[in-house]
Amino acid sequence: MPDKVLVYSRFPKAQLIRFGERYELLNAAGKRLDEAFPAAKLADISAMITAGGTALGTEAMDMLPKLGAIVCYGTGYDGVDLAAAARRGIAVGHSPGANAASVADTAVTLMLASVRRLLVADDYVRGGDWAGAKPSPMMRPQAGMRGRKVGVYGMGEIGRKIAARVAAFETEVGYFSRSKHEVPYQYFPTLEALADWCSVLLVAVRAGAETEHAVNADILRRLGSDGFVVNIARGSVIDEKALVAALTDGVIAGAGLDVFAREPHAPDALTALPNVVLSPHLGGHTLESHVAMQDCVLANLDAFFAGKPLAYPVATAS
Repeated sequence: MPDKVLVYSRFPKAQLIRFGERYELLNAAGKRLDEAFPAAKLADISAMITAGGTALGTEAMDMLPKLGAIVCYGTGYDGVDLAAAARRGIAVGHSPGANAASVADTAVTLMLASVRRLLVADDYVRGGDWAGAKPSPMMRPQAGMRGRKVGVYGMGEIGRKIAARVAAFETEVGYFSRSKHEVPYQYFPTLEALADWCSVLLVAVRAGAETEHAVNADILRRLGSDGFVVNIARGSVIDEKALVAALTDGVIAGAGLDVFAREPHAPDALTALPNVVLSPHLGGHTLESHVAMQDCVLANLDAFFAGKPLAYPVATAS
């Protein structure tokens, strides 16, 4: 009989097909475990699949007395209580870099759409204002990408791919991360220094307590009135209220956002603004990314059930 694997978060059925071919899946579909299954069905579960951003703490883990592996579908694992997992001796795995190229593409797409006001231009054509030669202050010439100073916050796999793509637009690229890397871009010792230098800030840092609201009112002010911020990391990294105020008051020129503080709910204050480009957390949502992430999930599960260390472990002390 195939080994049993609990699916903790809610996933589209298409994303679970490959797992179901190899394992017997118990799909909680995002419900509380004690509401989805009787305790007897959970008693022998030793491995689970979860979305990295889904909150997974001690209470849920304690409902699974034999749990030995938490496997995150995707790169992130910020929703998992790593300390609780470590106390229980539960291994945590993820899919490092599996969707990096797709996320980087989305970051660049949001950057260009924001800086070149693509959505405003689209409305200008669709609404008939262009055909009617109706003047619009939003259609005045703006600074493009050539010669811009672009800052990347976070120089992991995604940050590196973003930087390489952005450099192709004849920009200067700088970055801030916890440590300096061997990359051909200018390093800044603080996020404040990076924001003072750049006019486009691309957020690609891992979410966690140390990065929560790291992009705050002060950082946005440092970007300046011709500045843009693009976030493809997690909504928690930006102070959303401060961002709304900065966009409304002209403190910065615009923003491109793929992630939000309370997904799937983007606040009305953001959706009402013409200088914001929004997407529904689709950064890594491409066919090739899902195949790569599924490969990592399967490699982790296969290793666990074979009694080996996870193929792509998360360090529980991080």
